[in-house]
Amino acid sequence: MTAVGGKGADPGVVAYLGLGSNQGDSLALLVGAVSGLIATPGVFVTRLSRYYRTSAIGLEDQPDFLNLVVEIRTRLDPRDLLSVVQALEKDAGRVRTVRWGPRTLDVDILWYDGIFTDHDRLRLPHPRMEERRFVLEPLAELAPELVLGSGRTVRAALAGVLDQDVVAVADPRKE
Repeated sequence: MTAVGGKGADPGVVAYLGLGSNQGDSLALLVGAVSGLIATPGVFVTRLSRYYRTSAIGLEDQPDFLNLVVEIRTRLDPRDLLSVVQALEKDAGRVRTVRWGPRTLDVDILWYDGIFTDHDRLRLPHPRMEERRFVLEPLAELAPELVLGSGRTVRAALAGVLDQDVVAVADPRKE
């Protein structure tokens, strides 16, 4: 596994984050979010998927998204990690007005060390990830055999969502 960067000696547990943007300079916003993760004590970015151009789901009359999945190791507990990713969203100018609407930056904790939790602010694994090709396609690059909340692997879940428009556009590991 090739390390991307991070701070701290103890790498902690594995987690996967889904990042997306469809407002402003989406590529710069995603690169900035990854840089923010790298700079966070207790977070070690280990791998990145390629970037994917994806059609919006839910509220479809909006620009396409640019998405990727980031694998991290972290010593932060899930709620502290949630605070970190919400701060990254805020720093990128995210304003929560319309559900599934356009956004400068969206960062979701998809999976955290196999933990299942259902709190008002955080549900793990992410409750809709198995329905979203824009999550499963990049996650399959990093962890195709990861077992999801349904008991299926990422690869098996991906085979069930072929109707969504998801196209690989760039490889951040080569930029």
